[in-house]
Amino acid sequence: MTTTLWTVAVLLIVVGVAGTVLPALPGVPLIFGGVLLAAWIGDFQRISVFTVVVMAILAVLGIVIDYVAAALSAKRAGASKEGIIGAAIGTLAGVFTGLWGLLFMPLVGAAVGEFIAHKDMFRAGKVGAATWFGLLVATAVKLAIAFTMIGVFIAALLI
Repeated sequence: MTTTLWTVAVLLIVVGVAGTVLPALPGVPLIFGGVLLAAWIGDFQRISVFTVVVMAILAVLGIVIDYVAAALSAKRAGASKEGIIGAAIGTLAGVFTGLWGLLFMPLVGAAVGEFIAHKDMFRAGKVGAATWFGLLVATAVKLAIAFTMIGVFIAALLI
């Protein structure tokens, strides 16, 4: 049974890493779930409660960054409700269109939504680019948090 639980913990962490770049998966929370399960398996001996609390703080930070970065970038560029909705739809569509879709569909979605709202091509491009930049920054920060969590997890296991 222990082997099965460790397998599930490792799978949660691996899927969580993928989720840091795939918008459909909650990456950082999955990594936290894997670490929490691993700590529980070992009765919090190798992976202490303190380590789990640090991981929980990092997970919350990752979640907040995920939701705030793109929206703040779009808002700073003056995005309308339609532009933000377009970015969300573009992000969702990007999941199904491969790497290029993941990279560029949020930009296209935000620009199309903004163009529908204001019929201004320049503004639509500006909002699309700002939203895209926000998503890239958020993804980079989430990756940094994810790899920090994995590093702390491995260090807890080895030390």
